[in-house]
Amino acid sequence: MGYLSQPALKNLKKYSYKGVDESLVSHYLLTPYWNWFIKLFPLTIAPNTITLLGLCIVVFNVVTLLYYDPLYLTEKDGATGPPQWIYFTWAVGLFMYQSLDAVDGKQARRTGMAGPLGEMFDHGCDALNTTLEVVLASRALNLGRSWWTVASQIATLANFYLTTWEEYHTGILYLGPFSGPVEGILMIVTIYVITGIFGPTFWDKKLLTFTRLDRIPQVVQHVPNIGLNESFMVFGAFGLAFNIFSSYRNVIKATKSDGESSLKPLIYLLPFVVSATLQIFWLLSPSYHDSAIIHSPLFLPFLCAWGLQFAHQVGRMILSHITRSPFPLWHSMWLWSIVGVVDAQLPFLFDRPSLIQSTPKRTAVFIYLTLAVSLITYARFCALVIRDITEFLGIACFTVRKKDGEGVWRETRDIQQDGYVKRL
Repeated sequence: MGYLSQPALKNLKKYSYKGVDESLVSHYLLTPYWNWFIKLFPLTIAPNTITLLGLCIVVFNVVTLLYYDPLYLTEKDGATGPPQWIYFTWAVGLFMYQSLDAVDGKQARRTGMAGPLGEMFDHGCDALNTTLEVVLASRALNLGRSWWTVASQIATLANFYLTTWEEYHTGILYLGPFSGPVEGILMIVTIYVITGIFGPTFWDKKLLTFTRLDRIPQVVQHVPNIGLNESFMVFGAFGLAFNIFSSYRNVIKATKSDGESSLKPLIYLLPFVVSATLQIFWLLSPSYHDSAIIHSPLFLPFLCAWGLQFAHQVGRMILSHITRSPFPLWHSMWLWSIVGVVDAQLPFLFDRPSLIQSTPKRTAVFIYLTLAVSLITYARFCALVIRDITEFLGIACFTVRKKDGEGVWRETRDIQQDGYVKRL
């Protein structure tokens, strides 16, 4: 008995990717580049290998952060931080990730490997990259250990969740005029370049002072003079609100055309709300201003554990989409998070000391254990799903091979449409 049921496996053969890209940047600037870039890859390279390569580049960027700033401290906290040239490597790495993420689908069509496995693998890597870029971008913006980084994590994950939720209900991946995979990534690349030139402290400059709008009394009276980095977070909040409106509008159209309720899909937003709420309450221990996790070296592993749990959550959503299965409302890692939250909040809830996280050392052990459990459960999910899909569809994950009509592994180019090997 595999991870996927037989009905779910059979539905894999009914899956077909549908996407809409309304980005002008994508159409007029990036697409010609992507069409040139894909020709650099031989047909012997599997599309999932290209996707994984992009994620590995981002992981390498995170490794450089850990090498130069293992405690995730900013300059205002007294740390020296990474040398400024490192931020240029982050910019190049993220741009290369975007490029590889864009051409893996083209490679899939070139090699005849397009299908639901590529959809799963692509979205899985994107989900992991989301948290990794929050970590890097928050460091480049000189936010570091702060609630602003937490807010950035929530907003970024919410945008990704909304896109997946929308695709589940509409069957179409919508990328609007301003989307995260295109303009959002390019904006972060620009942030890395600016940080590489001027340093992270550049983003601490006040918005009104930097733009010289503080000379206008009417502006000063109504607009707070917050930092450029904090202004970027506010901009992200407006972007999230716009994406919520756009996604729900598309879902309403899809549900009405199918004669279904347009309110029921809102229930499927609750898993993200529950997950994010648990993480926030965990971080609130012992108080908002004195978080034991945010203001310690544990903040980075906590964010990574959160990101792995999120990737697992949206991975199950995507799997439900491509197999036409019920939406996954429950996630088993919530039980672990609930234990962490209740234990951390015991002093507030029952005026009793924490049982597990009673000392900084025990808290560190529990957070790193949370990271390990999150990694193992997500890795197990990926391994089981890849195994089931490849065995049922007779395709390889990281090589350009398929099973022929007799069940023998062959190069894709050697198999005819009827499933049998080409005869000379």
